[in-house]
Amino acid sequence: MKVIEGGITAPKGFMAAGVYAGIKKEKKDMALIYSETSCMAAGTFTRNVVKAAPVEWDMDIVYNKSEANAIICNSGIANACTGTIGLDYCKDSAKYLAEKLNINEDTVLVASTGVIGQQLPMDKIKKGIDLLIPELNDSRRAGSLAAEAIMTTDTEAKEIAVTFDLDGVEVTIGGMCKGSGMIHPDMCTMLGFLTTDAAITKEMLQEALSENIKDTYNMVSVDGDTSTNDTVLLMANGLAGNSLIHQKNESYKAFLAALNIVNTWLCKKIAGDGEGATALFEVKILGAETKAAAVSLAKSVVTSSLTKAAIFGHDANWGRILCAMGYAGTAFDPEKVDLYFESAAGKLKIIEDGVATGYSEAEATRILSEPEVTAIADVKMGNMEATAWGCDLTYDYVKINADYRS
Repeated sequence: MKVIEGGITAPKGFMAAGVYAGIKKEKKDMALIYSETSCMAAGTFTRNVVKAAPVEWDMDIVYNKSEANAIICNSGIANACTGTIGLDYCKDSAKYLAEKLNINEDTVLVASTGVIGQQLPMDKIKKGIDLLIPELNDSRRAGSLAAEAIMTTDTEAKEIAVTFDLDGVEVTIGGMCKGSGMIHPDMCTMLGFLTTDAAITKEMLQEALSENIKDTYNMVSVDGDTSTNDTVLLMANGLAGNSLIHQKNESYKAFLAALNIVNTWLCKKIAGDGEGATALFEVKILGAETKAAAVSLAKSVVTSSLTKAAIFGHDANWGRILCAMGYAGTAFDPEKVDLYFESAAGKLKIIEDGVATGYSEAEATRILSEPEVTAIADVKMGNMEATAWGCDLTYDYVKINADYRS
């Protein structure tokens, strides 16, 4: 398995484009992903009761239709809380693109991100589609422009691709995502788009995505707010030519492992690029009695505002971590917990069996001053583990969200 340069256009047969359509102020705001060959499509979506119109549109296609060819996405306006008009605009967007590409509108997936409550400017959406189609190509740059066009408060585009072997055939998975704020466990990427040239049935594609979401996107939190628009879509066109994956065999396991590399990388990029963040904060729970307990403990720590503030201050205030574990709702013995801080600057044991080790505060601060910081808690109750990703809580997070609509 190998990480390569590229993103969504890395797999065979996928093209992309990203343009400025005038929805946002002088920033690219519309992206298109397209495969001339029909694809199997899988998806996972927000668990927020308030679902944006594109989520409803895509859920119908993923769950009730057989194939997909394209994903059209705009940034700047979320098309959420827009009533039947918003859903009509999804249909209008899909229909307009389908006519231009000579495909069925039921094979067009739609996504939006941005301000909630505003209706889409359909004149600009259609203008954007007209601009996107001539720009479609399978180049590395085309994928990067698409990744840039789906950003909102993100400070950088997020894209990755991996290649791996199936039956002696090289297979590729590419991905891009956006997410910086309103990110919280419960399928929380905001938007993630994945492409692969693997030959795999729709059932196995959905199984792989749903299985991997549990340990990747569901383990990310920036601010505790689950978006109305959270969507991850995975399209597979089969052009690699491997033997069709139709059951959970060794090929399925290899595909799942590659998918995990892509999604884990994207999740860490989302967490590290949290609004106003200065550090990626990773939490590893070791020695839990059950997987559910490990997940609960990791999420509780990574979402703790007090812990996030301590990470921003490079302060080894370990009591906040133990406290967050204590209200996670899962049983453990605090007098058995070992806690470490780790980064590129080193690794330091902070507490042993629930008691401070007499560690050097200066050394702890040095470790916590790196752009990627990990807290490792061993609860010594079993052999299950889980990892969650978040970020520090800074002054800039408040500034960004105080005037988000401005």
